[in-house]
Order: sequence, then C-alpha cells, then structure tokens
Amino acid sequence: MNHILCGLAANPALPAELVDRLITVADDEIATELAARKDLGRAQALALAARDEGTAVHLAYEGRLTSADIDPVAQPQAALALLDTGAGLPEWARRFATDPVTERREKLAACQDLPPDVTDTLAADSEIAVVAELALWTTPDMAARLARHPHAEVRRAVAANEATPPAVLEMLLTGDGLPPARHCLVCEREGTPAPHARPHPHPHPHPADDLPPGAFCTGSHESTVHDMWRQALSNPATPARAAAGFAGHSSALLRWSLAGRSDLPPEAWGRLADDPLPGIRGDLAENPAVDAAHLRALATDVSPDVRRSLAHNPRVPLDLLASLAGTTKIGATLLPRIAAATPAEVESLAKSPDPAVRMLLAARRDLPPGTRDALAADTDAKVLKSIAPHPGLSEARLRDMIDRHGVRVLARVATNPDASPSLLEHVTRHDPPVPKAFREVARHRNATAPALLACLTDRQARPIAAAHPSLPVPVVVELLGDAEGRVAAAAAANPSLPPAMMLKLTR
Repeated sequence: MNHILCGLAANPALPAELVDRLITVADDEIATELAARKDLGRAQALALAARDEGTAVHLAYEGRLTSADIDPVAQPQAALALLDTGAGLPEWARRFATDPVTERREKLAACQDLPPDVTDTLAADSEIAVVAELALWTTPDMAARLARHPHAEVRRAVAANEATPPAVLEMLLTGDGLPPARHCLVCEREGTPAPHARPHPHPHPHPADDLPPGAFCTGSHESTVHDMWRQALSNPATPARAAAGFAGHSSALLRWSLAGRSDLPPEAWGRLADDPLPGIRGDLAENPAVDAAHLRALATDVSPDVRRSLAHNPRVPLDLLASLAGTTKIGATLLPRIAAATPAEVESLAKSPDPAVRMLLAARRDLPPGTRDALAADTDAKVLKSIAPHPGLSEARLRDMIDRHGVRVLARVATNPDASPSLLEHVTRHDPPVPKAFREVARHRNATAPALLACLTDRQARPIAAAHPSLPVPVVVELLGDAEGRVAAAAAANPSLPPAMMLKLTR
C-alpha cells in the first residue's frame, strides 16, 4: 500500500486536477479513497469505474453511476449493484437469470422489484442456493409458493422473509397444510439414511464439512427444520399465537428467538422470565413490550447481565432504574429511560442521594443550565466524568474538575466541545499524563499547535494529531516521512498540506 497516496486521495483540500492525476495511477486502496470523496465529479467517477470493477460497484451503490454508464458484459458485478438499487434495466435481469455463474444468479435473486418472468426463472433454478436467496427477499406471493418447495433450505429462507404471509409462517411452524420437505443440504451431501436418500455408509449422522456445526439429518432434516423454526420465531410477521407455544421448548435457541418479540402473551413472558439461561432472561429484560410486573421480577435476577439489560429497557419504571443503578454496573451511558425523563423527573434524579443515579442523569446533553452546573460541582468523580462532555460548561468549572480529580476526569474534560484552546493545552501538560486524553485533544476542533505537538508524543494520538488542520505546516510535511504508515497517511490527508507539496507527492 502507498500510504502517502492513500492519504492524499482522502485529503478534502486536494485540487480537482490532482484527483484526476491520482485516478490514472490508482490501485485498489487509492481508488477506494477516491471513490469516497464527496467532491468527486461525474467524469471522475466514470474514469474510476472504468479502472476497477470493485470501485464501480461502490460507486453504483453510492448513486454515482447510471445504467448508461455500465456494460453488463464487461462489468457484471457493477450491473448487479445497479439492479440491487433499482437503477438497472429489466433486460439485464433477464440476462443474469440464466447466467452460467451461480454467484451472479444468487446476487440477482436478492434484488428487489424483479420482473415476474425473472422470479419464475430463479424459482426454478437448479442451484438451491439461488432459490433460497430468492425466497429470502421475494414478494408475499412468491414466498407462499416457495414455502411448498421440496427442499428444506428454501423453506428456511421463506421463514426468515418478513414479507411472507403470516398464515404461511404459521404453517412452517406447525407443518399443517404443507407437504413434508424431501431434501436438505445434509442428506444431499452426506447421504444420510432417509426414505428419499441412498443408504449412509456410517451408522450415525455425520455433518458435511461445509455446513454449520451440528448440522445433521436422520431422514427428517432435523437441523434445517430447527433453523427454519428459529427464523420463523424471530420473524415479526409470524402470528403470536403460533410463536408463544415455543416458550417452553427444549431448544434454548428457539426460546431465545422469542425473548425480543413484542406481541407475546404475559404467560409466555412469565415462562421466559424463569428460563435457566441468563441470555434469554436478559433479552426479555430489555424488551420494551414486557409488562411492569415481569420487569420488577427481573430486577431481582441473580445475573448482573440481566439487571444491566433491564436498565437499558426504555420502559423500565424510574424507581426500578434507580434501584438498579446502585446494584448493577451500568456505566456512564445515556439510558433510553433517562433520555425520556420529564423535567420533573430530571429534577428529582439530580437530587438523588445515590451518585450512581446522578451519574446516569449526567449522561444527558440537554440538561437545564442549573442542573448541569450543579452536577458539575458534584463531589463524586464518576458524576463528573459523566457530565464533563456536556456543552455549555464554563472553563472555570472544567478546570475545577481537573484540580479536584485529575487523571480520573482528564480525558472526559478533553471531549467537551466547548473546551478552550488554553484548557486543551493545560490537559496535555498534566502530570502524570493520560494517554487517552492526548487522543481526545488530538481530535478536538479547538486544539492548538502546542497541544497537538504534545499529542505527537503519544503513539496512539500521533496519527490523529497528524491529520489536524491546526498542526504547523512544517510539522505536517515532516510527518510525511514518518516510519509508521498510518501517521504518514494522516499527514498526507491533512487539509493544511500546501498544494505545491500535494503536486510533488503525485509526481
């Protein structure tokens, strides 16, 4: 990789004529950076697309190319990308529907709004992977048709398709109204003993090497049917009455698929709340549809992970959340229920005697000035770490945080969007130094040359500082020769790099 040219290709200040020059010499990495430029002109996009099909695919998905720009014979992947975005031509779809390359037919099968004759062709494809991909994305009518497909892998894909009619999804769970599947990938590849397969040379089921671990078939396509059920249970279009019956199933994966559903009856939630697996109880605890009674029961769960998940539930009662704050390690993250707290609730939370509760509130970035300043004067360091990035805090308050708690709050103070240049310099001079604080200063819009020079002494902050436009130009130029490639690339991407040096680098 040419780190310098890759960085230069990403430089927002690169003149258009130098973008043209880089296009003529671009390898894959440089082309990727050029394709991501927001100022890329149409002629430049066409030139890039002509050099590399992978880049053409990227540009097609970004809406930079039209059907007039692509030859489906010369650049089939780019043509398929346009079909996938709805910008391709129907005749392309018909061409790819019979393409000898299976992967292209499979890619086509995932495209939306295909002509009916194309979907009919794909539904009859000899490769099950193509039919399964169609089943995963197709229309309700075709999904209902493919639910009767003799191959269990196709039915598994139908079960995952949210466009599949609810009645069809229920039939996939119960088997009522559908003929039994006759094939699965395991019995096809391994010859597992079954009425429709040749005798297996081994006495026990043996999964194929390219199938998921545990895949097996003794004639009933057990592993594929199990996965089909799991997909159907996770599908929001599946009727709740059909899904709820699996709450007591012996398979943990099937029970787990139910925990995030919003339409289960309370008795199903009760069974899941008593599930022996903490992961299932945790997903249930985070489910906003679960009623308050079950949430309160989960608040006493023995697993801290379950209680932590409950704290992230947007409908957890505020008093329950306050009790969780003191017994569960939640961290200084903005919880949905805190974000939705009313002004009266905010005032109550700010006066909580528990610093863990005040810390949770301090994670908001829209607090009234009085509440914000009161939390900034808190005596507990974890509250200060949480409030330090809040906009509007004065420099005096931010400096006071550092004076009182030093390294514990230094990096968080450096993330404050209103931190002044002098305060950021103060952060970089702190003894002992805090490596994370250097990284935060290096990406801060108010960082000055002295602060950035200090950041260059930290290995992880060095490439961040090298890209900062306030870094002195002579230093930026010097960093072009840095031994670490990502530092040199960052310097080349620095918009302060002189145009004359940009020109020199492209030569």
